[in-house]
Amino acid sequence: MIMEIRLYEDGYRDDIIFMVLQAKDALGRLPSINEDLLDIKTNYFGRGGEFWIAVDDNDRVIGCGGYSIIEGTKEAYVHRLYVKASEKHKGIGSALLDAIEAGMRISGITVARVHLGTPPEQWYESYSFYPKRGYVEYKPGYMMKEL
Repeated sequence: MIMEIRLYEDGYRDDIIFMVLQAKDALGRLPSINEDLLDIKTNYFGRGGEFWIAVDDNDRVIGCGGYSIIEGTKEAYVHRLYVKASEKHKGIGSALLDAIEAGMRISGITVARVHLGTPPEQWYESYSFYPKRGYVEYKPGYMMKEL
């Protein structure tokens, strides 16, 4: 499989939503859509952040993620880092996080934060993934990394 990381474009909106719903279902969570994904251009690019997608060789979304700047700081939150269930453990999440962190650095962000959710048992993949990428817990359900 060939995979490419790209900045979000509106033509991928529905494919992202479908992929996120599938990813949540595979984790045993109630599939629901996060409001910010309905208008990525406004909620990310329009507020100084960015959003990326991973697409396969059929131009289908197999992962996504972005960041939003914390106003008045040089910090940002990683948001909506999802990988299609059938494509996990292939480096897609790491490639997306690399793109997100590179975008943060270019924007002058010095600290990346992520809210993992509680209880940890429901978010076990995130609690395993981020520490491998250099993130440390600073309060329950939250991790950070200096860039």
